[in-house]
Amino acid sequence: MTVVQEKGSERRVVANVLRGSVGNLIEWYDWYAYTAFSIYFAAAFFPKGDQTAQLLNTAAVFAVGFLMRPLGGWLLGRYADRRGRRAALTLSVTLMAFGSLIIALTPSYASIGVAAPVLLVLARLLQGLSVGGEYATSATYLSEVASPARRGFYSSFQYVTLTAGQLIALGVQIVLQQFLSKSEMSEWGWRIAFVIGATGAIVVMWLRRGMDESANFEKQAAGREKGTFKALLKHPKECLLVVGLTLGGTVAFYTYTTYLQKFMVNTSGIDAATVSWINFAALLVFVVLQPLAGALSDRIGRRPLLLGFGVLGTLATVPLLTALARTSEAAPAFLLMLGGLVIVTGYTSINAIVKAELFPTNIRALGVGLPYALTVAIFGGTAEYVALWFKQAGMESVFFYYVAGCVLISLLVYGFMRETSKDSVLDRD
Repeated sequence: MTVVQEKGSERRVVANVLRGSVGNLIEWYDWYAYTAFSIYFAAAFFPKGDQTAQLLNTAAVFAVGFLMRPLGGWLLGRYADRRGRRAALTLSVTLMAFGSLIIALTPSYASIGVAAPVLLVLARLLQGLSVGGEYATSATYLSEVASPARRGFYSSFQYVTLTAGQLIALGVQIVLQQFLSKSEMSEWGWRIAFVIGATGAIVVMWLRRGMDESANFEKQAAGREKGTFKALLKHPKECLLVVGLTLGGTVAFYTYTTYLQKFMVNTSGIDAATVSWINFAALLVFVVLQPLAGALSDRIGRRPLLLGFGVLGTLATVPLLTALARTSEAAPAFLLMLGGLVIVTGYTSINAIVKAELFPTNIRALGVGLPYALTVAIFGGTAEYVALWFKQAGMESVFFYYVAGCVLISLLVYGFMRETSKDSVLDRD
């Protein structure tokens, strides 16, 4: 291949990765916008009364969406393995667009009664299906279109855009708060965030229609079973590996990214506004770390990063969270949160490519998506609930050991698994 051809090929890879990644960003922006703006729209969808009850109702709807993720991983993973990655990614972002549009346009409970929360649940079901399928399909697509020597680097953009979506949702909230009063935010301002999300999803839907289909999918042998449980059951070890790989990582990720914001307010006693800025700054650094760690894995392998996360996560989680519980200053809190995120980077930056390297093309999206989504729903989705349960029981520090124990289980998996970058099924298909 000539230098010109190599450059053209690499530009094609970058273009496809960007289309896939931008869609992932919009999907996660829409997902996190619900959490960020629920305090404003809770009263619009549920009967007047106690604000806490309204927030609990929105939290329950959020949980319903979370539980839909395994179903999305199954349905869209199966669709991606049968109809193609491009088709599944386009469908995924279409579902998200509809979900956000429904939330943005649904009249209040005062106008249409019980139909308002029913439509909110419907919207969240669509978003849960979308996010569940997005992870598996985008992980598969990014791994298949990436240059073999840079798979770690390119696949790391999944968590770059995932976290960036969270940051943009937070940024939109901060901007709107500067220009609108609290009453305006509650009456109509929150709808702007979902209009932005729906519009972005529609744009991405158009962009994804122009993506190249992955060569792995196009050249797979005819007659192979695609996206079926029967085919998936031929890979029980790989499915269990995905569960083991994900368990510690998802608990640590949701602890350090989602729960810490509440932890610093409720336990450390730091002002909520200050905590928002600590969270924003730490996550911004976290975004930058992902491609650096992904590129490092292309040089030294995936297992060293996973082992680093496993060892440090097991040994440092309890001291980090204990120290954070005892500080009320912004600078130390930022450094402690960042320390946790640096450790988690050993998992987040490469978890997508490691899982994709385990499965053959005909079952890759379903194999990555279903066991991952189930593990996240059971362990990642409950991390905050478990933390608050221990706190309410007066045993908050037990949660620190719970997180460390989950990471330890994954560490044992990392210790016995093969180096996937040197023995990748992607290279055999």
